[in-house]
Amino acid sequence: MVITLKNYNILWFYISFLYISAMIDRIITKNLQEDLDFTKALVLIGPRQVGKTTLIRNLVAGKNTLFLNGDDAQTRTNLSNTNLPFLLNIISDYAIIVIDEAQRIENIGLTVKMLIDASLGKQFILTGSSSLDLGNKINEPLTGRKWEHLLFPLSWTEIRNHYTFSTAYERLEEFLIYGQYPEVVTHSKKQKVLSQLASSYLYQDILELVNIKKPDLLMKLLRALALQVGSEVSYNELSKILQVDRMTVINYIDLLEKVFVVFRLHPYTTNQRNEITSKPKIYFYDNGIRNAVIGQFSPLSNRQEVGALFENFFISEKMKQLTYSGFYGSTHYWRNTQQAEIDFLEVLENEIIAYELKYNPSVKVKFTKSFTDKYQPKQTIGINRENFWEYL
Repeated sequence: MVITLKNYNILWFYISFLYISAMIDRIITKNLQEDLDFTKALVLIGPRQVGKTTLIRNLVAGKNTLFLNGDDAQTRTNLSNTNLPFLLNIISDYAIIVIDEAQRIENIGLTVKMLIDASLGKQFILTGSSSLDLGNKINEPLTGRKWEHLLFPLSWTEIRNHYTFSTAYERLEEFLIYGQYPEVVTHSKKQKVLSQLASSYLYQDILELVNIKKPDLLMKLLRALALQVGSEVSYNELSKILQVDRMTVINYIDLLEKVFVVFRLHPYTTNQRNEITSKPKIYFYDNGIRNAVIGQFSPLSNRQEVGALFENFFISEKMKQLTYSGFYGSTHYWRNTQQAEIDFLEVLENEIIAYELKYNPSVKVKFTKSFTDKYQPKQTIGINRENFWEYL
């Protein structure tokens, strides 16, 4: 068969349809559907390669939609133009306008604001891979004019629902080592895919977005953080190890948070002297990225940090779950100077749910009396590899 442009488009549509229809259902889809109100912009942010574009295409499938990509030079030129009549001509034939990689377009916040304020009855959807860059461009112009959502790598629940519980549970070790980026979960060459993803992810979304003067320092910091997962992080100690000032360390960690590589878990305190308040714990949003940073993909039987890997997995899963459910409380760990510690706390309206994590189910979990007497938690839950799924 001769591949004409028409045939090519039909073939591409068919392939895209098969891919979209076979994709793993995302929990956030319901939240996005509820916010398709044709009055405010829908903003979806998250790291590259977590499935933002596929999710949006599935969301608007069958609807009259214009897809624009901020990676395209002509699109950037057209949408940077804040001339309203010109913009109206671009979008006039469509009910939904999707702008992918919107952070690459100058004035995108002002452009979308003008179009929303024109009360056109159209739905604008923006996606971006960095809260740093996209946030700077849309937060002020779109104040009160947007619904914002965050998409993570695949969650345990999404994988379980797609593959069945028994299959997902049997793959727990794989998730602890290779993480849960969609392509990694579905590909046989996991290490190769993950290594390429980690390189592109870190360099493209970090080094290109800001003028980092010392990229080697950033990678050294990432490796240091990867080796300290589950431990308190001292900015002063890191500054000595890396031979830079403390504020440089803090600024770089802040940057890593804004591009969704890591997140900080701060200590829970009521300003009592015997509680440590200055040192956060830092976790990776994805175990696979953490392991790729240090180049370590050995099976769990050959590793010393199994507990830390399980801790990173469970806490990152809780962050996904809480975010998707609209949790408006806060999350912490707790530790005092006597080394008594609680791994993870959910705090909502002065009620606390406390989690203590042990990979090995035979290890007995104890909640220190100094914590339970003082804070009277609503629940204390011991988590291990056999029951973690009950709380996700």
